[in-house]
Amino acid sequence: MRIHDIIKKAHNFFSQSWAITAAELWKLRHDPTELMTRAIQPLLWLLLFGQVMARVRGMTPGNEKYLDFLAPGILAQSVLFAAIFYGIGAIWERDLGILNRYLVSPAPRTALVLGKAYAAAIRGLVQAVIVYIAAFLMGVDLNLNVLNIAGVAVLIGIGSALFSMFSLIIACIVRTRERFMGIGQVLTMPIFFASNAIYPISLMPQWLKIVSLGNPLTYEVDALRTLMLTGMIDHMNLSYDFMILTGMTFIMIFIAAYLYPRMAY
Repeated sequence: MRIHDIIKKAHNFFSQSWAITAAELWKLRHDPTELMTRAIQPLLWLLLFGQVMARVRGMTPGNEKYLDFLAPGILAQSVLFAAIFYGIGAIWERDLGILNRYLVSPAPRTALVLGKAYAAAIRGLVQAVIVYIAAFLMGVDLNLNVLNIAGVAVLIGIGSALFSMFSLIIACIVRTRERFMGIGQVLTMPIFFASNAIYPISLMPQWLKIVSLGNPLTYEVDALRTLMLTGMIDHMNLSYDFMILTGMTFIMIFIAAYLYPRMAY
């Protein structure tokens, strides 16, 4: 196959993915209140939970301020909470007949779900801007190096894609809005609390430490702390976190691409 043909196929693939992304963002443009309401929760965690728990000794390793420790965890939490209910939109699309229109298009199934992952990533970046501004105003010791901020943006995109694809997989399995909402609520808090978002892994009982090692949110929070906070760079752990998250994201995308077309039947 000639290089020209490969480039043309790649261009068509990403153009088809972006068409799905544009359709998802069009919904957001016509209902921006969703982003504003989702921004309230991370702000409350920082303002209320962060201020109260900062008075508890031993919550952070070393002499690190608890609010510094908490801010990356709350950013990861806001991405999780925004992405985990993403699958309900896919159920609406099936009920409204939009899914059938997607499936009769020439776009590959992977391009369809990848377009949704792109849209989730853009939503996650909006959440990140809100948390960054709040953390800065509250005196969190942020590392504002351009490369670090770019790394955070990439990490937020990967995390958003991972959890939105996980949500889409759940939607493909349960198929109804009522079941999806119930399962989504059941899964969200265990994923959050079985991570290092609001307390270090060293404080966990042994069984929860084991669970946290299989939790992708743990790796996202760890990488965010490395990139967001001053003096936290550990390239070895950072590379490992990115590798784990990227691998999990690709697995979720391929599973979602396999299951998504089957929602129509």
